[in-house]
Amino acid sequence: MEAPLKFINNLILEYSMQVTYNPRDNEGQIVYNLFLIPEVEREYTIKTLKRVMAAGITVSDMVRFIEPGESLDDFTVSEGMLGICTVCSITLDGILLRRGIPTRQIGGGVIEVESNQPRRFTHIILYEATTFDPLQLMASQDLTSVNRVIMDGNGYILGNIRECHMEAESLLHEVLDDCASKHFSGILEVGMPNAPLLGVPVSPQYLGVVALGGTNPFAAMKEEGHPVITQAFKGLMDSRLMNPISYY
Repeated sequence: MEAPLKFINNLILEYSMQVTYNPRDNEGQIVYNLFLIPEVEREYTIKTLKRVMAAGITVSDMVRFIEPGESLDDFTVSEGMLGICTVCSITLDGILLRRGIPTRQIGGGVIEVESNQPRRFTHIILYEATTFDPLQLMASQDLTSVNRVIMDGNGYILGNIRECHMEAESLLHEVLDDCASKHFSGILEVGMPNAPLLGVPVSPQYLGVVALGGTNPFAAMKEEGHPVITQAFKGLMDSRLMNPISYY
């Protein structure tokens, strides 16, 4: 019997329930993305990661390099290639769930930035309507201008939005403060109850939370003509296996 289609919102829920990361201790399981680049691009990639992370256009400064021939879970990095693991923003949903704040993931897409301020989603794909990661898809369609945002504060970046009940608002801000004080700083915007956020409507008695996409550094590389293979939501990883990009 063939396996049924699994929409992204269901996959996010499955991963969220397995996240054990505690931002206060910087320990526990996180969801990671895997990116593959030619090994010769190592130094360029490290410089790009540092540049994008310094600009605050990514989820976390934590990364892990998987060397050619090394295996990660059921995947082996080919010779001549280098694997790079970054923290996936879906980790946020797991962090919130563990603190008693269930979320409903709405979708992911492209966010317009003007004078360093997020203005609106210009494109969005609902998680309940796709079996493919929206940010991976949109990065492949040349819809971003991450490098321009870094240079002059105007352009297009990747992000996603979820909603949580308005009764959790005070606890939500407490958790987000914990995240921002450590290595998880990718929260872009928190909305008001019963109000759209960056042009995306939320349910009655709910508020929206927008997070940056972990794909942004690699969208910046692609914009500059460098090849990148993306595998979003690749799996779960112990955060202690990762290091701040400043380590490299």
